[in-house]
Amino acid sequence: MSMAVADASEDRGAKLAAEYIERARSAAAVIADATQTIEAERSLPTNVLDAMHDAELFRLTLPRPLGGAELQPAKLAQVTEIIAAADASAAWCLGQALGCAMSAAFMEPEPARQVFGDRNAALAWGAGIVGKAVAADGGYRITGTWRFASGGHHATWLGAHCKVFEADGSPRIKPDGTQASRTAMIPRSTATILDDWYVMGLRGTRSEGYTIEDVFVEDGLMSDRETPSECRLDAPLYKVPTTAAYASMFSGVALGVARAMLDDLRELAMTKTPRGASSSLRESPVFQTKLAELEAMLGSARAYQQQVLRDFWAELEETGELTLDRRVDIRLATTNAINRATDVAETVYRLAGSTAIFEAGPFERRFRDMHAVSQQVQGRQSNFEIVGRYMLDLEVGTMFL
Repeated sequence: MSMAVADASEDRGAKLAAEYIERARSAAAVIADATQTIEAERSLPTNVLDAMHDAELFRLTLPRPLGGAELQPAKLAQVTEIIAAADASAAWCLGQALGCAMSAAFMEPEPARQVFGDRNAALAWGAGIVGKAVAADGGYRITGTWRFASGGHHATWLGAHCKVFEADGSPRIKPDGTQASRTAMIPRSTATILDDWYVMGLRGTRSEGYTIEDVFVEDGLMSDRETPSECRLDAPLYKVPTTAAYASMFSGVALGVARAMLDDLRELAMTKTPRGASSSLRESPVFQTKLAELEAMLGSARAYQQQVLRDFWAELEETGELTLDRRVDIRLATTNAINRATDVAETVYRLAGSTAIFEAGPFERRFRDMHAVSQQVQGRQSNFEIVGRYMLDLEVGTMFL
């Protein structure tokens, strides 16, 4: 590719990303007005989903032949950050769906269109390879129960991660000696949904479990997202491991929640004088100092996240490879972003005083949502240990990199 062609391509990509950022802001305005409904109904209402589908936000990671944007992770993180500032559950559902949608690149075109072709298509799936796929003529018979399918309430399809067995019941073994696994794509209507999502935060994600019992799925609707050789497209986005993609978007969710809380705290300080205090929050040197420190903490975490995501993408576009060094960088930057955002949220909650405890106020729901975000695998403190071991040339597993 000539330098002129590369520059033109980069310019088109930047314009496309900027357009989707603006679309996200427009959708966020609708979402912000629906936060009480999202919380009460424990799901995303129709007008919120319509706004997100109208903005084509659920198509940001789909292949371009399917009408997708193939947006790079740094921009995906910015989109989820914008949506999370309006509502964390909406942003979490979006991040989950975008990670799932990347599987389209690992399917043949026609089955991929079957799953993702509809304007309102959304795929959700539960955690873990806990199902069983038994080989049958033309496909597999799927059985299992999965939990934590964020966005499953409005999804059109569900994914089922399964270990693969031969027709005689014996495990299918790959050349490396491990058991084969694949993900089945199943219409949501085929599954039995479990009403099990009663939680502290992220209530609107409706991350319910689901059960599938001996359902036949044809070969074309099976995929293996984690085997590079199965990818049908040579686009850089589909060389990014699922874990790294989720880490990018979910760290954006955490940063967006913290950003909104910090902005609300600043607004509160303009008018609030704590009971018994001699001055307003705005006039308090202690509060002024803490506000500035929180701004620096959040801004530096976001800057680090964005820089790492931009740097690895530039290297990926140039070399076509995502090295282990870069995967470790992503893990560190995104884990740091989630943990620092949580620190900001906790401090904001304390500084807001009794104002923060009321459900009708701007702090209580976001405080709960943030602590639900922090409990997900992308925010684990043990991720720092993994990075530290790598820095010291000790053995590390790559499951969470």
